[in-house]
Amino acid sequence: MAVKKKLSASLEDYLEAIYNLICRHKVARSKDIAESLGVSRASVTGALKLLNSKGLVDHQPYGFIGLTEKGRQQAQFVVYRHNVLETFFVNVLGVEKQIAEKAACKAEHALGQAVISKLLDFTEFSTSYSKKGTDIIADFQKYCRSKGI
Repeated sequence: MAVKKKLSASLEDYLEAIYNLICRHKVARSKDIAESLGVSRASVTGALKLLNSKGLVDHQPYGFIGLTEKGRQQAQFVVYRHNVLETFFVNVLGVEKQIAEKAACKAEHALGQAVISKLLDFTEFSTSYSKKGTDIIADFQKYCRSKGI
């Protein structure tokens, strides 16, 4: 899923929030986006105008917010990156889920696709390797505990 123009981290967060709200509640509203991201409704309005100008959302003032096909694809890509990172942080590094979720939110914007792909590859490798009898993830987590990490 190649994305042509990179959005700012903030706009990616808005797309991700809209996508998640639509998945959970079938609709996205400005007030729900503001609540989800901890921002003002004025900030949401400004972001929606930008996203609309980029052809990523369908939005009329005081109406529900929808994603265009392009917006849906871009949002799914952001969610994919987030999920790969969160899974890596929790399943491989043994980071607490709540901490991993916040870290994934920050890292998803900074890491390129090549790094995300390698993290996914390593997560899949280590999971399949563990099924063969040697649990390198458990060994790594034991090592971290022994060092007080």
